[in-house]
Formats: sequence, structure tokens, C-alpha cells
Amino acid sequence: MARDLGTAQRFYGAVAGWTYRPARLGEAFSVAQLDGVPVAGIGALASDLAVAVAWTPYFAVDDADVAVDRIRERSGTIAVGPVSFASGGRAALVADPDGAVFGIWQGAVSSDWRVGRGPAPAWLELRTRNAFDSAMFYGAVLEWATGRAGCCEVSYEEDQVVLRQGGEPVARLNSGPVELAAYTPSTRPRWHVHFRVPRLRPAVEAAVALGGRTVSEVASNAAERWVALRDPDGALFTLTSSPGADPEPDAHAP
Repeated sequence: MARDLGTAQRFYGAVAGWTYRPARLGEAFSVAQLDGVPVAGIGALASDLAVAVAWTPYFAVDDADVAVDRIRERSGTIAVGPVSFASGGRAALVADPDGAVFGIWQGAVSSDWRVGRGPAPAWLELRTRNAFDSAMFYGAVLEWATGRAGCCEVSYEEDQVVLRQGGEPVARLNSGPVELAAYTPSTRPRWHVHFRVPRLRPAVEAAVALGGRTVSEVASNAAERWVALRDPDGALFTLTSSPGADPEPDAHAP
């Protein structure tokens, strides 16, 4: 969710190499693509809806009204919707009991929309007070681990709850501070999107040149290296690349 479509497109095009096509939801929306594969949607409605500029994951559901009822029953919050679009889809912007914001989408979803391999977002991360409790909430609302064809599997691995689809990890739920007073804007419960780039250093340099800034040190493990940033309007996101792409340190928090 952005304030100005053109500004957001220029920023993420330079940082992540995205191109864009019109979305079916209206002139305020566009679909970001990488190598012809849809990566993300950008909607310039933050000011109109009086919501924060932010990256928000949307989860597909069979019935938006049923999902909203489940969210309310489990002490979640409904911020917007369900709203019907001329394209035939219905969506709602909601929050889990700890305040982490996410969306739900009812409607046709192309198989090109995914998380994991290739140009798609690398993975989603939920930072929350208690990952197990959150998994119970999302499992009930979104029907994870129900045994239905195509549904997600949930496992507990190395102090994380890991969500897999078709055996591939697509999201990780991590426990964090247990007291609300301990939260900062960067650590409060929220969903966080990790976008893949070929090389970390030039992507970070492009972000800073266009008004973004780093908000973490570069971190790494055996599989990837990553750094968290804010775009010029303040939206948090993470860039990740393979460990061998940038042999030298890339960026530091200001």
C-alpha cells in the first residue's frame, strides 16, 4: 500500500528490477513483475484509506465472509472490508490478536502468484509474541494443516513455526518480546516480506540513492544474506541474496 504509484514503481524498479503492468482492480493499482512473473501488487490508496504505507501479505480464502467471522471469533480485528471489486474478487484488511496486519482475498488466483522459488518473494516472516499461539490462530482462520488438497503443512523447526506448501517453505513464524511495552516500530508484531535480488550491495545502494534507508546490519546464514530497509515512505521490507553474490559487507544501519 503506497501513497503515489509512480514514486513506488520507480523506487522498486531501480532496487529490485521490477517492471509493471496494469492491475484489474483499477487505475490506482499495478502488478509488479520480474522475468514476466508477478511478484507483488502496489496500490496507491494509503492516503485514501487512512492506512499506513506498508507491505502486507494477502492469503487466499474460499469465502471472505467466513474468514472474517473466524477472525472476529478469535479476537482478531477487521480494519477494512470485505470489499468487492469489479474484477470479481473480494478482499479484507485485518489484524491478528497481537496486531499483525494481513489481508485475505477471495477470488481467482493465478498459479503464477506464489512465494518461494524463482522471481517470487523469497519468504514471509511473522514476528509475534508467541509463534505457537499465532500458528493456532492462522491455522483456524486460513485452514492450514487441514489435510485438504493444496493446503499448507505446519511444522516446528529450530524454534520457528514453518509453513510449507508442496513441501517448500513459504513462511516462518518467530516468537519475540513478550511485553507490549518492549515493542518498537521495527519489532512490534507484524508480517515481513523478504524480496530476492541478484546482488545485495547494488540493490541497497539504489535504495539509498532514491531516499530509502537501511534499518539493520547485513545478516547471513549458509543459504542467504539479507538486510532490512525502509522505502522513502517508510514501508519496511527485506532484501535477500545468495551468500556468494556479494563477497564484501553491503550495508550498515545508519
